[in-house]
Amino acid sequence: MPTSLEGRLVVAISSRALFDFEEENRVFEAGDDRAYMQLQLQRLEQPARPGVAFSLVNKLLAFNDGDATRVEVVMLSRNDPASGLRVFRSCRHFALPIERGVFTRGASPWRYLRPLRAQLFLSANASDVRAALQCGVPAARVYPHSARATDAHPDEVRIAFDGDAVLFGDEAERVYQREGLSAFQHHEQERRATPLPPGPFKPLLAALHDMQQAPQAGMRIRTALVTARSAPAHERAMRTLMDWRIEVDEAMFLGGLPKGEFLREFEPDFFFDDQTGHVEQAAAHVPAGHVLSGVCQE
Repeated sequence: MPTSLEGRLVVAISSRALFDFEEENRVFEAGDDRAYMQLQLQRLEQPARPGVAFSLVNKLLAFNDGDATRVEVVMLSRNDPASGLRVFRSCRHFALPIERGVFTRGASPWRYLRPLRAQLFLSANASDVRAALQCGVPAARVYPHSARATDAHPDEVRIAFDGDAVLFGDEAERVYQREGLSAFQHHEQERRATPLPPGPFKPLLAALHDMQQAPQAGMRIRTALVTARSAPAHERAMRTLMDWRIEVDEAMFLGGLPKGEFLREFEPDFFFDDQTGHVEQAAAHVPAGHVLSGVCQE
């Protein structure tokens, strides 16, 4: 019988998202891919340092045991196949059970997300992330220089999401951008009983919710909604989650307060937001990624 990834949470990740290859990447961006390949091969026995999404991946893989594989992580990288040797060597060094990878030597790899049936794609390449989102895969551009996750919650995967244009569609955000805060609050209060349309990251939140219902011994998932909404606009967001029958563990309705310090206290393994200002604030404290969707990208 052919191998199948059916029933697994499939995470596709680039080498720069999983490992700190920023020094090597500067050689690649200089336009000398042959020198980049040689540098990676020279460092074949030198494990790469953990990157911005390392903690998230490491903890998700801990949900697997000998009887069941619930999470599959696949390398999906613009690296050349030879440089991929160092990626897999680094995975082995850190005991990350990652077995599958696609290396495209500079070509965009996003098309392989469809046969993988990926439910999350993390990459440092904005165009690849944008293409993934357009084909319906939750995706974010990682900020490689983000703060790393803390070691405070070794048995808990913590993920924080923005609301509009991330978990929810950007319908309400368009009103805010076009007409301002007062019109936004009025729009949301009038529609408080009408669920918001799903955003690009609803499928990931739903998959995590399913994993929460059948926890692996010793590992848990904790999720948070971290949004600039405040009362009364908070009600529509909560009613939407209730309509989806999806719960979050924490909800922060910040009314425009900077998110970074609140995220520092939540200590997520990753935070997703569609606005660069929020991502930059967050990146000073926690691993963060930019969701290139919604009206703020236009």
